[in-house]
Amino acid sequence: MKKKLDKIAKDTNTFLKGFIKKQKKSELIKPMQYGLFSGGKKIRSKVLIDVGSLFNIKYKSLIIIGSAVECIHAYSLIHDDLPCMDNDTIRRGKPSTHVKFGESTAVLAGNSLLTMAFEILSHNELNISEKIKISLINKISEGSGHLGVAGGQYLDLSYEHKKVSKKKIIEMEIKKTGRLFSFCCMAPLIIKQKNKKEISKFKNIGADIGLLFQVADDLIDHRGDLSIAGKKTGKDKKKGKATLISLLGQKNTVKYADNLILKINNKIKVYGKKSKNLSETLNYILNRDK
Repeated sequence: MKKKLDKIAKDTNTFLKGFIKKQKKSELIKPMQYGLFSGGKKIRSKVLIDVGSLFNIKYKSLIIIGSAVECIHAYSLIHDDLPCMDNDTIRRGKPSTHVKFGESTAVLAGNSLLTMAFEILSHNELNISEKIKISLINKISEGSGHLGVAGGQYLDLSYEHKKVSKKKIIEMEIKKTGRLFSFCCMAPLIIKQKNKKEISKFKNIGADIGLLFQVADDLIDHRGDLSIAGKKTGKDKKKGKATLISLLGQKNTVKYADNLILKINNKIKVYGKKSKNLSETLNYILNRDK
């Protein structure tokens, strides 16, 4: 599993470094690179490639699409760490972007990474039709804005120190984390021009994978260690964050996550041996320690 993740991370970073190198230089390139190349595992890209392999999508195309996803993920982390958001000073074992470069620069670097994702998806290096490119940009935009990442972060902040129902916590976590995973699961089907029903099926699979990822992240915060996680742990409880752990407890949250994996595996088993990679990724997501 680690070898597969390392290869995807290497290939994604190679594409992104080449893409940035071809652009005109600006003062924001350095903080953009700092937030983008901070050692992330590229799990979203791994899920994209796992689903892409079910439908025989070219690896290079998936790496390019995954690079756009990683830009949006990096932007969201830069903004989430800001003092006006979660106020986190450490990210992946080093100072957060706003600590290193200042708050205003971090905001602008995040904005630039968000828009660079759309540049990547519309670029001629992605060798698919313009119609499909527009569809991909449309879906990734939905997953990044008020219906997705941004909307989920808003709910996350607004639920602090409040009693929140299980339904609302799941809705928040799917928006905050699940929508980007939904895009990763839908993109291969959009490229293959599958029908709406099939695309919707994989949108829901992606939402469940995102929920699994967020639950695993919450478990790391609950029981993890700074030296391993690469970020401060125990902060969710201190900030009164609404999580499934705060509602269900650790033991029942782990059970909930195990049931999510079972649910996803039941949906993808129709693809036989081809689904093995995605199943392995699900187990990795839950059992990771950072």
